[in-house]
Amino acid sequence: MKVAFQMDPIGSVDIEADSTFRLAEEAQARGHDMWIYTPDHLSYREGHIMARAQSLTVQRVQGDHAKLGAVEDVDLGGMDVVWLRQDPPFDMGYITTTHLLDRLKGQALVVNDPFWVRNSPEKLLVLDFPDLTPPTAIARDIEVLREFKARHGDIILKPLYGNGGAGVFRLDPNDRNLTSLHELFTGMSREPLIVQKFLPDVSAGDKRIILVDGEPVGGINRVPAKGETRSNMHVGGRPEKTGLTEREREICAIIGPRLKEMGQVFVGIDVIGGYLTEINVTSPTGIQELERFDGINVAGRIWEAIEARFKNG
Repeated sequence: MKVAFQMDPIGSVDIEADSTFRLAEEAQARGHDMWIYTPDHLSYREGHIMARAQSLTVQRVQGDHAKLGAVEDVDLGGMDVVWLRQDPPFDMGYITTTHLLDRLKGQALVVNDPFWVRNSPEKLLVLDFPDLTPPTAIARDIEVLREFKARHGDIILKPLYGNGGAGVFRLDPNDRNLTSLHELFTGMSREPLIVQKFLPDVSAGDKRIILVDGEPVGGINRVPAKGETRSNMHVGGRPEKTGLTEREREICAIIGPRLKEMGQVFVGIDVIGGYLTEINVTSPTGIQELERFDGINVAGRIWEAIEARFKNG
């Protein structure tokens, strides 16, 4: 197949952790031809979705891991698969790329489906499953946030469209910083905030479970660093080998069919103490850690799902 990756610059990725690099590595092993471009080189031109792209080959040698061809104008309608893999922030720039890639429907298979990526950001899709999530509120109104904290005492406050653990605060019953944090966040953007009841089980880990075409293939446990509430690996969380509990399999069985129907082939969900906290569809990670811990070819399973979708039209 002809495959294009829309992602951040590949030259700076960590080849031992980056999921997109692993997907490219597996694509190459399966004989697919690859191109790569950054989101700022995506364009609409007189009825065509175009990209200033380069051909790509990869090798597992840090610093010499990507060989790029000459820059060329590529009509993405001539691709078989286009991967939407740039990292958040999930801002208007990101949203605009989903609108453009949406126009490839019937020409190329875009993974994950950009319509549902746009309409299912990580902290909002979980609202469709209130029985699976901790108590949650989304608001810009400080009185709503104060009432939530008064009711639940120990809470987590974070930007609605944040990622990687940035801007995540725990406010325990004695904390007096809610108003100040509200002033800080609302002074920086017009977006609301999300608050959730703090889950003490996070000290034992925040589990990232990977689903491929709606089916769980495994998970890794991310344990917060000492003195930290956040377990994201970007901020020092330690990945550990783990299995899936009966409750976690139940969560996957409930949400999996919906994800498959929405064309979300590669998804990473976050579960703390049996509660679903996020459904990551924009640019999920965790492939390489899971492959090392469980000895399975997760990237291969993702490509098998894509190849089956492509074959079936």
